[in-house]
Amino acid sequence: MSGKTIQIKEAKGKLGVLVPGMGAVGTTLIAGVELIRKGFSKPLGSLTQMGTIRLGKRTENRAPMIKDFVSLAALDDIVFGGWDIYKDNAYEAAKVAGVLSDEHLESVKPYLESIKPMPAVFDKKYVKNLDGPNKKTGTTKMDLAKQLMDDIAKFKSDNNLDRVVIVWCGSTEIYLEYDPVWDTIETFEKGMKENHEAISSSMIYAYAAIKSGVPYANGAPHMCHDIPALTALAKQENVVIAGKDFKTGQTLMKTILAPGLKSRLLGVKGWFSTNILGNRDGLVLDEPLSFRSKEVTKASSLDWIFQKDKYPELYGDLYHKVRINYYPPIGDNKEAWDNIDIFGWLGYPMQIKVNFLCRDSILAAPVALDLALFIDLAQRAGMKGIQEWLSFYFKSPMYAEGLYPEHDIFIQLMKLKNTLRYLKGEELITHLGLEYYD
Repeated sequence: MSGKTIQIKEAKGKLGVLVPGMGAVGTTLIAGVELIRKGFSKPLGSLTQMGTIRLGKRTENRAPMIKDFVSLAALDDIVFGGWDIYKDNAYEAAKVAGVLSDEHLESVKPYLESIKPMPAVFDKKYVKNLDGPNKKTGTTKMDLAKQLMDDIAKFKSDNNLDRVVIVWCGSTEIYLEYDPVWDTIETFEKGMKENHEAISSSMIYAYAAIKSGVPYANGAPHMCHDIPALTALAKQENVVIAGKDFKTGQTLMKTILAPGLKSRLLGVKGWFSTNILGNRDGLVLDEPLSFRSKEVTKASSLDWIFQKDKYPELYGDLYHKVRINYYPPIGDNKEAWDNIDIFGWLGYPMQIKVNFLCRDSILAAPVALDLALFIDLAQRAGMKGIQEWLSFYFKSPMYAEGLYPEHDIFIQLMKLKNTLRYLKGEELITHLGLEYYD
């Protein structure tokens, strides 16, 4: 059934995309968009730029490009900026990251050199294996948040921007246990004024974004705007939020493979996953508490896809283990191994082996781009709070209280496209197809 067309403000003017963390992912995103704008490459891996969406019945053969179907900001209208603990401009940071070739970087060197990071809000307490000189100072965390709000306002004014979004591309913070300071907006703001240790640097960014009316997406696995105080604040301020943890390498493969195994009712006894990577992310995750944040998001996908309580005969004894090891020689070229012990008819055992040699930031950059464009769309459409329809992009999708997260990538994509259809008043696609066989 088609719905009422939502009034979506047109994507007029310039869109500012601010990234906390101008490291491997951030600079690969920025350099990649500029290379695409200059015609050196196609936007491979980006659903917003290359994806199509079926409309109506299959017999109608209507499948426009997504970017033509909904009003998305054009790549030429994006202005990038960001914060980082290192003073390197985007060109220097990209050289250090070592993701892109010299040929690519030299092609856009002047542009990248023009993007210099603002001093970051950073506390080594939350990212123990990193530190740098380009940091803000303030008497309280609330003071730091106000400095970020000033940065956002100045960036918008200096660049004559119509809108701004923020996509976290920084490092993974340590795992934090629940604290009552997260419960309400009032307790959270009081905690910021009192420098409460359960309020991390990324939470300060999220607070500043929401208070500035700026949509915020979290590309890392740590606790951030998924705490009650900040989800409530986003609703109160009518601001879009999404997260968390970009779904790129090993977990991407899990959310492709696991739904297939479940659909055929094949049992799974064990799923052992191990990774090696050598970029800054690998260094950060070499610290146990930072790894714990990542372990939780990487492990949760199988728990929710297989649902042991509903399928005890198939997954009741599932042993799932995740390992990440820092190995500097391979840089950003992560390698992931999976050993999957499955069983089928009459309980006979079988195995699947996966060896995924991926490039972490190459997979993450188009995800960050899509999220920037989609959260801007959602904001212009008058949506607010958690955007579950963007679960497609995350290892640990945010979801409303009382629900469970959807991790099946095929259902996630259907939800995303149906949301776009809903926004434009088009008929939702059920794939029933019975009308063709009357």
